[in-house]
Amino acid sequence: MKEELVHPFGPLYGPDSRVLILGSFPSVKSREINFYYGHPQNRFWRVIPEIFGREVPTTIEEKKELILSSGLALWDTIGSCEITGSSDASIRNARANDIGVILRECDIRKIFCNGKTSYSLYCRLLEPATGMKAVCLPSTSPANAAWKMDDLIRAWSEIREYV
Repeated sequence: MKEELVHPFGPLYGPDSRVLILGSFPSVKSREINFYYGHPQNRFWRVIPEIFGREVPTTIEEKKELILSSGLALWDTIGSCEITGSSDASIRNARANDIGVILRECDIRKIFCNGKTSYSLYCRLLEPATGMKAVCLPSTSPANAAWKMDDLIRAWSEIREYV
């Protein structure tokens, strides 16, 4: 069943954030736990520590510390939309988050989008306002089974250049 939803939590960033990673919209699991990449099969929380030579975080506090100490910021492209479950393909009437708050407070050097939906919506809804090009990275979602873990790590390693 399609629901009209508003993004349930805010961005994660700090004074040392240099790279902004944008997802599309929180999954059902992420909405339940009120934090990013909450589905246990999402590979985000295994890819990021591998890139930075860190331990895989298990708690939300450990995840926050990993992001902030690595010079990263997290948010999603979409602030509200109609969506069925967690399916990016079902997203309709998307309205963008205001990422300007992060861009004003941080020296963001590069924006990366976690998957094609985030990227296409960023290009359409946010790039005209920010003037910053984004890079589309392969989705860490379990729905993107074509990308193996080693391939994701190689692709995502590009973010290290900017922190």
